[in-house]
Amino acid sequence: MQAEILGFLQQVEAERRRRAADPALEARVQAVKSYQQTRFSRSYADLLASTRYAGAARFFLEELYGPGDFSERDAQFARVVPALTRLFPAEVVKTVRLLAELHAISEQLDSAMAGQLAAPQLSAQGYVRAWQAVAQPRYRQQQIDLTMAIGAALDGYTRKPLLRQALRMMRGPASAAGLSALQHFLETGFDTFKAMKGSGEFLACVRKREEAFARALFAADAGALELSRPACPTGDDPLGQLP
Repeated sequence: MQAEILGFLQQVEAERRRRAADPALEARVQAVKSYQQTRFSRSYADLLASTRYAGAARFFLEELYGPGDFSERDAQFARVVPALTRLFPAEVVKTVRLLAELHAISEQLDSAMAGQLAAPQLSAQGYVRAWQAVAQPRYRQQQIDLTMAIGAALDGYTRKPLLRQALRMMRGPASAAGLSALQHFLETGFDTFKAMKGSGEFLACVRKREEAFARALFAADAGALELSRPACPTGDDPLGQLP
C-alpha cells in the first residue's frame, strides 16, 4: 500500500515539475481546472442549494473537483507515508490510496487536455475538442469510479462512531507527523457525510450526472455539456428526507 501511494504521488509531482518548466502549460492547466469547477457548480446547482446535500456537494467541489493547490497535502503524504500507515487505521489508508490514485489520473488528464489548447481561454466547444483529442474514456470512467469509492468510504466511516473519536484523538499525533492537511480532509469528509444521514441518493446522483457528462463528451456534444442534467432528489423534498 505504501509503494502504491508513493507511486501515485510521484506521478502527480512529475506533472507539477513539467508545468513549472512551462508557465504557458501551467496557465492552460489552470484554465481546464477552473472550467471543470465551474461546470460542476452548474451541474450541481440544485444540490449546492439543497439543505441536505449542500455540504457534500461543496466538499466534492473543493476537495475533488476544484483548482485548489493540493501541493501541501501531497507533500505531506509523500514525506510521511510510513507514518500514515502506522498512525491511521487500515481502512483510512485505503481511502488515501484511492485519493492518491484519483489525483494522479486527474492531473495527467488535465495536463493532456491543456496540451491541446492554444490559449488559456476555454469554452464548452474548446473543452470538448480538447477532450476528444485526448480521448481516454476508460480513464474518465476510472475517475468516476474512484470518486464514488471515496464517497462510499467516507460514508462508511459515519457508521463507525469510534472511528470519529479516533480521528479526534489523532489530531495531535497527525500534526506532529506532518499530516495536518490529511487530518483536515478526513475530519471534514466524515462530518460532511455524517450530516447527510445517508449518502446513497447523493452518490447515485453524482454518478448519474458524471456518466451523462462523459457520454456527452465522447459524443462531442457541447450543447449537452451545458444543458444536460439528469434529475436527482435534492433531499429537500419530504419524500427524500430521512427521519
